[in-house]
Amino acid sequence: MNVARSWICLVLLAGCTVGPDYHRPSAPTSSVYKELLGWTPAHPSDDINRGTWWRIYDDPLLDQLEGEIDVGNQNLRAYEAAYREARATVDEARANYFPTLSATASGEREQASGLASTTKTGEGTLSWDVDLWGKVRRQVESDTASAQASVAELASIRLSAQADLATDYFELRYQDSLTQLLSDTVRAYQRSLTITQNQYTAGVAARSDVITAQTQLQTTEASLVGTGVLRVQYEHAVALLIGKPPAELSIPTGLLTTTVPVVPVEVPAVLLQRRPDIAEVERKMQQQNALIGVETAAFYPDISLSAALGSSGAAGGLFSVSNELWSIAASGTETLFEGGARSAAVDAALATYDQAVANYRETVLAAFQDVEDELSGQRILANEATTEAAAVASARDAVRIALNEYRAGTETYTTVVTAQATALSDEESALEVMESRMTTNVSLVRALGGGWTSRMFSSLYQNGSLDGSSR
Repeated sequence: MNVARSWICLVLLAGCTVGPDYHRPSAPTSSVYKELLGWTPAHPSDDINRGTWWRIYDDPLLDQLEGEIDVGNQNLRAYEAAYREARATVDEARANYFPTLSATASGEREQASGLASTTKTGEGTLSWDVDLWGKVRRQVESDTASAQASVAELASIRLSAQADLATDYFELRYQDSLTQLLSDTVRAYQRSLTITQNQYTAGVAARSDVITAQTQLQTTEASLVGTGVLRVQYEHAVALLIGKPPAELSIPTGLLTTTVPVVPVEVPAVLLQRRPDIAEVERKMQQQNALIGVETAAFYPDISLSAALGSSGAAGGLFSVSNELWSIAASGTETLFEGGARSAAVDAALATYDQAVANYRETVLAAFQDVEDELSGQRILANEATTEAAAVASARDAVRIALNEYRAGTETYTTVVTAQATALSDEESALEVMESRMTTNVSLVRALGGGWTSRMFSSLYQNGSLDGSSR
């Protein structure tokens, strides 16, 4: 009865947990984004599609390619395997909550002095290291936080792959649009060359005008050929992101969209729940906080309980013997002197936790910078697009007027060449601005956390799915 009481008391004492309980530290935040002026704050109904945020671009081919990332991206698969490893580590730590049961059995047959005998032995042993001070619980807490950090890291890598694919896709579409622009320009320059040849034949233009027109045409044709280099490189990059050899992917030609979607921008405080990289470093803080408790528990004695039950027997000849054996024991171990090693270990854990806090706050600040950068980029590029559109319109008028005056003999061909070069430069600049607006738009979605929220922790941790639709 006294032994049973001792067991009960130890179990009740096992509710004690040393070390600090985790509370998320404060992080530097502001009430509003500096660049939010002119933007409409998001409302609950304004959420971009969680898990499929790229649908805001209304491009079926992009939707298809993004859907292949989870299937084929090998980098993502590596991080998914790391996440499963972290989950297994948690299960391994949780096993220490329970006692260990083992069994042994043996048998022996012998004959001596004409008498045969058989000896059989069986024993079961139960041992349990009582988590009296919460060392195991703190270790489980730390490993669980580490697994959740792995979930967030996996989500961050996934979002990065999705955003990289969208960026590469729009860069490829920019090359397609540039190809069309240069093709149109080549045809226009061919018409200009015909005009100069006609003028030269009529004796109203110099041979130099024809040579100048030929040179301009050939230079533009060379630029047109060069656009193919970058296009195939972007196509190869997309193939890598979806886990296919470049030879197995062929993206048909298409033009860069001229519609930039408006991304709903939530208040800064929500960003802490929307960025997987912030969630990752926040979970690492709890991981390190729990390890302080693990190291603190080393100051207290280790208590273990054990019990054994067995029997042995011998039968044969003129006699038989059978014995039943049992034992129950409790033991405690305490380190009396270790030269300050335990204190140093606790100090190291505290310092590591402080590093995690600093990393968390730095990540939050960097996240706000990302959003502000992309918001300002969207605003400035929109203004630049308006200015470039006006410049393109003026440049086209200048080319038309210069050609008419050249035909009338009131202007030199130099004026035509200058106007055409300016027009092409403005057209290319306008196209570059459009390309920048689209890639900056993708970067803004990435800066806002894409389709991820911290609420995905529990569902993803339960089923280990890569499907970001868990909400």
